[in-house]
Order: sequence, then structure tokens, then C-alpha cells
Amino acid sequence: MTKKVLLLDGNSLAYRAFFALPLLANEQGIHTNAVYGFTMMLQRILDEEQPTHMLVAFDAGKTTFRHETFSEYKGGRQKTPPELSEQFPYLRKLIEAYQIKSYELPNYEADDIIGTLSREAEEAGDEVIIISGDKDLTQLASGSTVVYITKKGITDIEKYTVDHIQEKYGLTPQQIIDMKGLMGDASDNIPGVPGVGEKTAVKLLAKHGTVEGVYRDIEQLKGKLKEKLEQNEELALVSKQLATIERQAPIEVKVEDLTYSGPDMDQLQRIWQELSFKSLLEKLDAPEQQQEQQKELTFQVVEEVVPEMLSGAMAVQLEMAGEQYHTEPVLGLALADANSVYVIPPDVMQASDILKTWLEDGANKKYLADSKAASAAFHRSGIDLEGAEFDLMLGAYIVNPSLTYTDVANIVREYGYTDVSTNEQVYGKGAKKAVPFDELLHEHIARKAKAVWEVRAIVESRLQDNEQFGLYHDLELPLAVILGQMESLGVRVDRRQLEEMGQELTAKLKDIEAGIHEAAGEAFNINSPKQLGVILFEKLGLPAIKKTKTGYSTAADVLEKLEGKHPIISQILLYRQLGKLLSTYIEGLLKEIHEDGKIHTRFQQALTQTGRLSSINPNLQNIPVRLEEGRKIRKAFVPSEPGWVMVAADYSQIELRVLAHISGDEGLVEAFRTGQDIHTATAMDVFHVPADEVTANMRRVAKAVNFGIVYGISEYGLSEGLKISRKEAGEFIDRYLASFPGVQRYMEESVKQAKKDGFVTTLMNRRRYLPDINSSNFNMRSFAERTAMNTPIQGSAADIIKKAMIDMADALEQEGMKTRMLLQVHDELIFEAPPEELEKLKILVPKMMESAVPLNVPLKVDFAHGDTWYDTK
Repeated sequence: MTKKVLLLDGNSLAYRAFFALPLLANEQGIHTNAVYGFTMMLQRILDEEQPTHMLVAFDAGKTTFRHETFSEYKGGRQKTPPELSEQFPYLRKLIEAYQIKSYELPNYEADDIIGTLSREAEEAGDEVIIISGDKDLTQLASGSTVVYITKKGITDIEKYTVDHIQEKYGLTPQQIIDMKGLMGDASDNIPGVPGVGEKTAVKLLAKHGTVEGVYRDIEQLKGKLKEKLEQNEELALVSKQLATIERQAPIEVKVEDLTYSGPDMDQLQRIWQELSFKSLLEKLDAPEQQQEQQKELTFQVVEEVVPEMLSGAMAVQLEMAGEQYHTEPVLGLALADANSVYVIPPDVMQASDILKTWLEDGANKKYLADSKAASAAFHRSGIDLEGAEFDLMLGAYIVNPSLTYTDVANIVREYGYTDVSTNEQVYGKGAKKAVPFDELLHEHIARKAKAVWEVRAIVESRLQDNEQFGLYHDLELPLAVILGQMESLGVRVDRRQLEEMGQELTAKLKDIEAGIHEAAGEAFNINSPKQLGVILFEKLGLPAIKKTKTGYSTAADVLEKLEGKHPIISQILLYRQLGKLLSTYIEGLLKEIHEDGKIHTRFQQALTQTGRLSSINPNLQNIPVRLEEGRKIRKAFVPSEPGWVMVAADYSQIELRVLAHISGDEGLVEAFRTGQDIHTATAMDVFHVPADEVTANMRRVAKAVNFGIVYGISEYGLSEGLKISRKEAGEFIDRYLASFPGVQRYMEESVKQAKKDGFVTTLMNRRRYLPDINSSNFNMRSFAERTAMNTPIQGSAADIIKKAMIDMADALEQEGMKTRMLLQVHDELIFEAPPEELEKLKILVPKMMESAVPLNVPLKVDFAHGDTWYDTK
């Protein structure tokens, strides 16, 4: 049977892919463009050619037998970019996943391996396809061998047959070698004859056949060409020798060893996941394909829970169709271990005391997809879940915080598990979203539980490998339980007070609107950018700073630059701020009040790359407090028990204290240890003045620079914030860094380490991957560098308050106190407490928060209380 042999030039194709595609990287910062381009080319060739035998040949090293003939062979080549070098191990893993044989031979090039194998295949009467980015291999074309050369794009291919070479050059494939001998090849540093280019070489060969023929007939030539050829005969002959592919290389592989039967899809999918080839993975995730790939799963739908079903450790999947687990109906429960999978309908779950006892027993380990969501939903059903030992979402988030996980199927596919469908595939989306019939629903819940059981060990192994298991197990996992309790408890809101605030704001907005219309000289729709633009830039003649496709820009940044040029601008800015307060916060909060009179926000624990918690439905962390009207909204947040008080405990300048600890800067450390005002101390150093000569403006500048360092300072950002020139901003930054050399050293070392590792870490070893840290794009690289500086600070601050929450929850329980933790707002914890516990709390809360994580500078907590959240300030 005739074989179809496919031979690939690995190095050449990797180079071509690398330079053909933009510099891509996955979330770990590993560059992937060469591997991705190679994959796309390979997929196309496999689909089109269906080979029976395959091999990828690689160069074994920098020196070959050709260097013995000409030591400068390939001497002009630039060093391989490190962004490409790091991809070769992944390229080899990819080839292995495709189950394609690869080979290299010391002292020889990939071309020689391909030349030798193509000769063997030709002699056996086989069909051969060679793929390369290097036209040198076109010399191997024959009646049974076609050479595919990739052009500008990695999938754009030119096919060199004997006829194509004749048509393109007027030469035979063998004469390609002679052409290289005469004209040379700059890419390989083959010299050729100086002054002889492709056209001249082709013309000479058309008449004289070979390099040797040219010199045999040298007397037929005239002028400078003859002179050049005569002076460089030896060079021409050596160049031809260098360009000749060796077809008798001593390789230890035969064509019959290259049988190709297709890829190992599991292995291939794993490397695609590792390298974040999402478009390729999506093709695998088509619903009909997905179902075909899933292994059969045996599960039992039970009508009664019996003790024999329950083991000491099981995966637990409590199913809801939507994300709002405080209100979504429970569709069923699945339990899975190594041997069994049980699906328990909601009515059976509610009626089973045996199941309730097992779920509430902390000695029984539970492995969950989202322990916080499950705890809150179980709580609605009268079950207090204990023993949550594994949380798939949290584990995957810590391994890679740059990925957003919303579905069990999406998470487990990152770890090579494909035997579960996505929620969208089962429930649909948008208007078509619906709960499927029981059989499909039960299988979906069962598959989720089994997926959690199967993937747990892999996720935990990754956490161990990254030295992050402690962060996961001792911080995030217990915090999830606490957050679930806080969410279920909720915070009481005075509806009447919110409604009154809404009425006041509505009246105030009408007054401001009238003032704007009066200043404009006519009534118009203030919320229409088009109408507002006409008023400001045409009628009032203000300078148009920016234009859009639809007219003048009236964005906030534009209006802020116009402030002071006309009284109408400050009125419009205030109108917008108050309008947002009314619609987003007052009206928005009113919609979120549950039947119990409380708001049950959801804390997103696995979202931000710094580790900070965020809050949704509604967002209670972003209530504006710069305007008094915004601060007043907090008056509506009140204790849930009569006579109780609200308590707030806020870390003072925690990020600057973390910066002092991480950088070890003597000046910063000393300032915090001696209790100096840090901004005054900074101003003293930067402006070289004693404390009594620090002006309010000096302190303002120092404060801006202090916090700028934390958030990744730039000349532009500081100049915009202080309304000064970029030159002045740059001078302030330079003076700051000169005054605090430890901070400058920290910043430089953070970036240096990030460039090496591809990520940065917090004090508790939380990682943030920076795929653009080595980018050739200045803006992308600069942003990544700023992120490398500020993430360890912000992330460590986030870790500290999380640890404080765990310690506070433990302390309140151990002390048997009634005080309840309600909210976390960045660096602040909010409680409600009976008045008789207030004196104890004044000591306990600062003590626990200030000792949460030991630093080489003291942490400081400000403690306050009042009748409402507003009154705690």
C-alpha cells in the first residue's frame, strides 16, 4: 500500500509562526504565538492531506558538519528571541499530543533528516509532502515529492512541484542548489558570488546548467560578471556544497517507524488548555461533539436517603439554574464518591433527617463546586452545612486568578476533564433559558458532582506545586463559610429613609436642572450628549476638547477640564453625580431589599486578580462617600435588633504599611514605628524641610505620591491628579524615590522578578500572572510593570483583612458574643452589636485586626460606632 508521508521542518515553521503572529501569551505569562501558529498550520494540513506517516524534524544544535567546510555558516543569524526559545518545550509537548514522531540528529540539520527520509520514501514509491518556511528544501521536489513553503501567514502555503519550480524559475529542483551556490543565501550566511543575484544566477544556469558548467564555459562570459566569477570560483563551489541537503544522513529512524493514527485528544486538550487556545477548545465544546465525547455515567435517583449511601467524604452538588443563590429554587442535590453517584430530588432532600445530620456533621468531608453558594442555599432550607473541605471554584481561582469561572464545566476543562456539559448547553440562555426534563437535569447534576470528585486531587496538586495550598485551605476556604453566613444574615435597610432621600434628591435635581437651563439660556435635555454638546460648544463657545463620530464629547474627563471656564460646568457635573446617586444607589438599593427588610449582597470571592472581595446584587462597597448626599445613603443601613448599634473598624493606611514592610525602607518603617503622620514625614523628606515648615500643599503632594506608589505611579497620573505639569510630577517622583531608596529598590526588583517568573506574589503567596511583562508593546509592558509593583501591596492588604475576618469570627464565637459581622468594604469591617458588648469590642476588634498578620511595622485600626452606618464616621 502506498504511504503518504508528511515531513515537517520544526525549527523553520516555529520561526515563521513566531514572526507571523503578534506576541501572544497565556495567563501564566508563557508566550504562545509560535505554538499557536504551528497548531493552526498543522490542523489545516492534517485535514487536507490525511497522511499515513509523519515526522517533525528539528535542528540538534548550532554547529553541523557544514561548519567544518565554512566556519561562518549561519554566522549572521540573530540570537533566538527568548520569547520564542521558551516555546520550544511546549511545541514538543504539542507534537507529542498529536502523536507525531519527532527527531533530531547531532551535527546535522532538520533539512538533512527530511532529505534522507524523503529519498527513502521516494525509492519505495511513496507520496511525500514536505512543509517548511525555508525555500532551501524546494531542491527536494520530485515526481512524488511536493514541498509546501509557508508564506507571510503560517497557513498561507505555496506548493513547489517540479512544474511550479520550472514555471517560477525556469530551473529543475536540482538547480536550486546551483542557484544558491551562485547567489548565496543571506539567511544562512552562504556567501555565493558577490554581486550575483537571483536573476543573474537563473540566467547563467539556464545556459550552463550547473555552477560547474558556468566555470567550464567561463570564457564565454565577458566584463565585470566574468571578473566576479573568476575571483570567487572557490566561494561559489563551497556555497553550492553548503546549500546541498544531505540525503544519506546516518539517521536511526525509518519511514515505516512514522505511522500516524491521529492525536491523543485528552492530551491535546490538556495542552490547549494550558496554553489557553480558547478558539480551538471551543470547537471541541460544540454541544453535539461534547455529548459524543462524554463517557457514560451510572447514577441513581433516590426516593429515600439511607445511611449506606453516605460515606465520610463525598462531592456535594446543590443545583440551582441561576447565580442568585439567595433566591433561586433548588433543583436537586447530587452526591458522588469513587464508586457511586446519587441524585436526590428537592422534596426528598427536605424530608430527610439522615441527610441533614450528615450535611451538618463537620467530620464528613464535603467537596463542593462553590461552598459559599451551597452554604447559603442550604441555610434557606434549614441546613447548616459543615465540613466543606474542598471548593473547586476557589481552588481554580487561586491557581489562576486571571480566568473568570462561572460554570463547573468550564473550570474542570481547564484540568482536562470533559465529561460534563455547561449550564448553557443544558438550560439554554436568555429568553430560551429553561429547566430541562428530569432525566437530563438529573444527569447534569450527577455529572457535576462526579466532575468535582474527579478533579479535586488535580487542583489540590497544582496548589501544592505552587506552594499555595495554605492560602487556599487556611484562608479562602474558611473565609467562604464566613462570607456565606454574612450574606445569609444580611444587613437591615430603612426603606422609608431611602425613599425620603430619593424624594429630596429628585427635588434637588429639578432645582439644578432649572439652574442649568437658565445658564444655557434655554431648556434642553441635559442627559442628551448631542444637545448638551451644542449648548456648550456652539452656543456658549467653550473649547471643544474632544469629538466623537456623533458629535462633541461631553464625557466626565472633558467636563472636568472645562471646570472654571463657565459656571454651567460645575452644575452639570453635580447634576450627573446626584442623578447617579438617585438611579444607581437609592432606586437600585430599594429594588434589592428582600422580604425580611434586609439586603443580602453577594461577595465575589473568586473574581479580582489582587484577591480583593467585590460585592454585587447590590454593590455595597462602592456607595459614593465624597459627596455628602452619597454619605447620607449609609444612614439607611441600621442594626437589625432594637437598641443595637453599628460598629466600623477601619485599617489606617494599610497599603502604605504593607509597602513599608515589603520594601524594608528605613525611612518608611521608622515613620510608622514612631507614629508619625506618614504624609507629613514624606513631605519632610521630599521637600527637605522640618515638620513645622510642611505646608498643606506639600502634604497634599506627598499624599498623592504615597498612594501613587501603591497603585503604580506614573508622571501622567500624578500630573492629572495634582493638576501640575508632567515635568513637575516627574520631579516629585524622582525626589520621592531618592528619599526612599528602599521603595525604589522594591519597585525595580518586583519588575525584574516578574520578568523572570511571569507573575508576582503577595505575602501569603497569592499569584498574579503578567503575560505582558515582556511585551514588545511599550504601553502593554508599562502597565504590566506597574501591576508588578502594586499587586503585592494591594494583594497583601486584601489577604490581611481576610485573615482578620477569620480571626474576628473565631474570637466572637469563642467569647460567646452576640455581635455579628455584616460587611467588608475594602479595608473596613462593619458589625452590629448590642450596646453591652461595645466596651469589649473596642478592645477586641482592634486587637484581632492589628495582629492578623505580623509585619515589621504596626498595623493600626480606627474604631467607631453609631446608630447607623453613617454615624460610625
